[in-house]
Amino acid sequence: MSSFYVLDSDSVLIRPTTLDDIPEIVKLQEESFADLAKMGNIWHPDELRSHLDIFPEGQLVAELEKKIVGSATSLIVQLNPIYEDHTWKRITGDGMLTTHFPAGDTLYGADISTHPRVRHRGIGHKLYQGRKDIAMRMNLKRMIGGGRLYNYCEYSEKLSPLEYAHKVADCKLHDLVLSFDLINGFNFIKILSNYLEDARSLNYASFIEWINPHYRQR
Repeated sequence: MSSFYVLDSDSVLIRPTTLDDIPEIVKLQEESFADLAKMGNIWHPDELRSHLDIFPEGQLVAELEKKIVGSATSLIVQLNPIYEDHTWKRITGDGMLTTHFPAGDTLYGADISTHPRVRHRGIGHKLYQGRKDIAMRMNLKRMIGGGRLYNYCEYSEKLSPLEYAHKVADCKLHDLVLSFDLINGFNFIKILSNYLEDARSLNYASFIEWINPHYRQR
């Protein structure tokens, strides 16, 4: 087996996405989100090209031994009210990032992925730190996102989505997505319904928020 799968995160480079990365990102998406890939809910080449045309500063990849092992997609938004209900399609312009608003105050995390064989090695954390660096460099007030409640399907008969999220936040349950978000400094705000068509989360997501500690009032 290639050492690609066993090296630690210190060997990983977080860098801006380029057009040449697009085929590898598509393959990464297929392997990272096999369940969503069956429904077509992963990035396609035309969407990734649109991201680079609209907001290249917000697109990152994690590279290990010249292979793409992670990626993160972001855009700038301005929500009114600040915790406005939304769906993934609406806030991302149906995946094209045409809703990117350069004058906004919030970095929106549209997607983050790591290859299944290198998860739990700190690569996702480094991608999140790369996003935080973008938010701080651009003097954005915060970073938000909608994280699908990945394991909710296993508890839906016993718990409401809100009860489930609170148990995860209280470390009484573990969720592959929300637990990771909380570990990376995000706060759980509320539940988003019909966020993304997804059998595992039953279409529910957590509205998460990270506040930029270095934000300067404009």
